[in-house]
Amino acid sequence: MEQRTTLKRSLKPHWVWAIALGSSIGWGAFVQPTTWMSTAGPLGVILGFGIGALLMMLIAVSYGFLIKSFPVSGGEFAYSYISLGRTHAFISGWFLTLGYLCIVALNASAFALMVKFVFPSILETMHMYTIAGWDVYFTEVIIASVLLGVFGYFNVKGSSFSGRMQFVFCSIMVIGVVAITFMVGAQPGAGLSNVNPLFPTDTTAFAAVISIVAIAPWAYVGFDNVPQAAEEFHFSSKKAFTLIILAIFFAALLYSMMIIATSMSGSWQILVAQEETWGTAEALQGVLGNMGVVILVTALTMGIFTGLNGFTISSSRLLFAMSRAKIIPAAFSKLHPKYKTPYVGIIFTVLVTMLAPWFGRQALTWVVDMSSVGVTIAYFYTCYTAFTLFKQSKDKTFNPKKHVVAPGKKVLAALGMLASVTFLGLLLIPASPAALGMESFIALVVWIILGVIFYSMNRKELKEIPEEELNYLILGNKKIEAKNRT
Repeated sequence: MEQRTTLKRSLKPHWVWAIALGSSIGWGAFVQPTTWMSTAGPLGVILGFGIGALLMMLIAVSYGFLIKSFPVSGGEFAYSYISLGRTHAFISGWFLTLGYLCIVALNASAFALMVKFVFPSILETMHMYTIAGWDVYFTEVIIASVLLGVFGYFNVKGSSFSGRMQFVFCSIMVIGVVAITFMVGAQPGAGLSNVNPLFPTDTTAFAAVISIVAIAPWAYVGFDNVPQAAEEFHFSSKKAFTLIILAIFFAALLYSMMIIATSMSGSWQILVAQEETWGTAEALQGVLGNMGVVILVTALTMGIFTGLNGFTISSSRLLFAMSRAKIIPAAFSKLHPKYKTPYVGIIFTVLVTMLAPWFGRQALTWVVDMSSVGVTIAYFYTCYTAFTLFKQSKDKTFNPKKHVVAPGKKVLAALGMLASVTFLGLLLIPASPAALGMESFIALVVWIILGVIFYSMNRKELKEIPEEELNYLILGNKKIEAKNRT
């Protein structure tokens, strides 16, 4: 049996918390408030994100247990293998790979978009073509590509370097959001009185809240970056659950603060009706002047940077774990001779996501919306695996090395499965307020077909790997049992 490649333990707890929080709070928190309020109103958005956070915390119970028990790279890929075997591990890894790559690409394009908002005369030059109604400029492509290259270099340099950088970016972002909220609240003419009405007048409060709950997997995706980095924890993996819960809590708080700050700046109904390109910036400039826009742009930049960094870490670690399990080429599990990072996966992530700006942001959002399905499927696999390992009591199938008696946590894992299925239904049922558009649905079908083709081509080789060897390669323990080797 060949030697298993492992990653260096160098990540500190506050860096991992920053990876989770910074990945959850991206460009949407700073760009989308007026869009969300047009759908649900200020209180509807806050309640929707609050309920979504609680549902994510239910799912986090399963993550916390599995990270503590199996602190290895791969996260949901490894967990799917534990309970359902190699085929389901591939399915989970296939969907997650696309999801992570798409979010990296979306954050890079968001930065170029932000620069275009601030300096339109610079960015709107060298027009190339139009895709799906979106004008693609060469300068926009260059900015996004350079940013991806910079963060790829940072990640190759080492986990400790990227982790420390993530914490700095995340701290600046949090300070920026807090500053914006209190500065707006202190201005004459601004205040909580402007938040009324709390819900839109053309829909029910229930429908308004549910429309926001439906996007929770998208809003909070990022806390699941923690298991991808578990092999590099320089601390006890028992702390992972607390770090995830704190990240989800602060993410919900930051989302809510941006909604409050935007709605306090003036009548949110008038702001929404104006259909400004960037309503949040217009609102803050109206009450805080250019200083408000500077703080907002700084916070947004940090949110984009943390998303880029966090998901580059996760995508490269997922590719590393799948390569170590011999599901994808061995090159992805090679470590840099000096920095000991999975540099091939990092370079691959950068090169693939550099293609995205050439297709225009509108086309990219179709793929990103579709990738929410993959992330939700990974949530389900994680909760299902925890559910199978939690026992109500010691029965004849109880294995003390594999199971734990925790009837309460078993119920929470079941609720996490239910929440995952609910989110999946909201994405796939046509009448849902968060249903995928036709373009996103087509992208989903294409990705599934590609996955079937890729797996069919490699199925024989994967089947030939002995269970003991695969246990060792994925989990670091050749005696770990899995239920169903398919």
